[in-house]
Amino acid sequence: MTDTTTISPAATERGPVPLPLSAARLLVVVGAVGTIASTFLSWTWTSDFPGDLTVYGYPAGLQILALVGGVLTLLFGLTLWDVKWLRWLNPAGATSPVFLTALSAFAVCWFTGIAIAVDLGGLVNLDPGAYVAMAASALPVVGALALPHPAPGTGIRGYLTKPQLPAPAKASPLTERIIVTVGVALALLAFTYGIGIDNDASETFIGYLLLFVFAAWGLMHTGLVDRFATTAAHHKGFASTLAFVAAVIFPFTQSDDHNANVGVNILIFATVALGLNIVVGLTGLLDLGYVAFLGVGAYAAALVSGSEYSRFSGVHFPFWAAALTGMAASLVFGVLIGAPTLRLRGDYLAIVTLGFGEIFRITVNNLDGDSGPNITRGPNGITQIPDLNIFGFNLGEAHDVGGFTLGRFANYLFLMLIVTAIVVLVFTRAADSRIGRSWIAIREDETAATAMGINGFRVKLIAFALGASLAGLAGSVMAHVNYSVNPQPYQFAGAAPPNSAFLLAAVVLGGMGTVSGPLLGASVLYLVPEKLQFLQNYELFAFGVALILLMRFRPEGIIANRRRQLEFHETGQLDVPAQATLSDDPAVTKAGA
Repeated sequence: MTDTTTISPAATERGPVPLPLSAARLLVVVGAVGTIASTFLSWTWTSDFPGDLTVYGYPAGLQILALVGGVLTLLFGLTLWDVKWLRWLNPAGATSPVFLTALSAFAVCWFTGIAIAVDLGGLVNLDPGAYVAMAASALPVVGALALPHPAPGTGIRGYLTKPQLPAPAKASPLTERIIVTVGVALALLAFTYGIGIDNDASETFIGYLLLFVFAAWGLMHTGLVDRFATTAAHHKGFASTLAFVAAVIFPFTQSDDHNANVGVNILIFATVALGLNIVVGLTGLLDLGYVAFLGVGAYAAALVSGSEYSRFSGVHFPFWAAALTGMAASLVFGVLIGAPTLRLRGDYLAIVTLGFGEIFRITVNNLDGDSGPNITRGPNGITQIPDLNIFGFNLGEAHDVGGFTLGRFANYLFLMLIVTAIVVLVFTRAADSRIGRSWIAIREDETAATAMGINGFRVKLIAFALGASLAGLAGSVMAHVNYSVNPQPYQFAGAAPPNSAFLLAAVVLGGMGTVSGPLLGASVLYLVPEKLQFLQNYELFAFGVALILLMRFRPEGIIANRRRQLEFHETGQLDVPAQATLSDDPAVTKAGA
């Protein structure tokens, strides 16, 4: 039965721009159409600006990003007219997604115009298409600012005094699988486009980030991201398989092995971040020296790799034995460090783990034969680590597969996909197990969990040891990928990953307690400094600004754990319709009365 309850305009907040609702809606759509049309015009007369923006008839470079922003703005603008086939896009009728998607196109167009003027030396370098884009993209922003802001959970349809839509019918399993497939395909397309942007085209990557941030923010306000996550959770095995297949396809979409190298490093750091997620996200222990476990695994594997610069140069373990050696060494160190310190809590534990990380770096730096025994060769590290040879397959050589040439880093990318799949399996199985529930109980309230019979020390030690061993596994692969290991990267904070600050930021940014959160967080935090070379000296500053903005606008992380999302937000603060709770049940209400 359709709910015909209407919402009075008094329950809304008018926008800051005094325009009639009809004019505001028209501005959004007209501006979006104008933005789309402008991408088919020339924006500058010279090809010196990154991307060929001089051609009429088809978009290129930043014009493609402006086109995507314009299309998104048009689609969300049409939801203001309650277009039937677009109701799924904005089921709550929220106006904030319209504003945010309009901002995505506006930011790309105006950034491009300003960048052309600055890089090429004046406004004279702008063609008419750039002026059209800047003017047209500003119209939807003005129109969105004039829209009313209905009370949370009611939407623009309530303001228009139209009948509220009934709850959408539950989709069939086949439809849900199609939705998951489309979502994974779009994610692969977006990641492939971003990683494929040339390092010299920093302007294009900045435009990509602007579009990504505002568009993703708008999708979160519609509830589409949360609904997709819920749908994927209903088909967890299918979604995981699709994500793995998409990652396997990625090397075949690249003609430059450097991009595969970026993918390998992202997977290595994402795997380590997943291990840290056990300690920080599930158990609630603040570990500021976690990168040391990555270093322990890397050094242990390097010592038995067969390198002529290894202290044990005559020892050459196969990969599986070297990986187990790295995991075992990290596990032992995790237990040795955790056993005497895990009775501490909060800031005290953080200080101890920070000290352990620095002790590890200083120790391996001094084991050079002068300040101590010659084991790690000090600052020189262990070099010339040979490539892996697994079942006669040399990962250091290029191979032709189906007409595609896969280079060295593509081979290691496939190996890291297998390692990442193992780590994800371990994480999910552990999180869903009895010990995982104990970790969550410790995180929520250690005193209450201990009172209920949970051995807090033992549970925390298991989390510490498991997280350390997963970091050691990733370190074993990293030693072979980089040909060498040295003490410099294993510090709390540095100009480039890996470091503990990077790993912790990846977990917090992506979403603590989730699987996909650290994967996304590591991808973003590694890709941004890689593409924006001028930020390398300001990386920590950029991380700090990103975390401050995240804590303000989405403290639960980009991919939110449902429990944490409910902790940080009240239902009324969300744009999506309020969810039914136990107190909404009439029977419960009557019984309580």
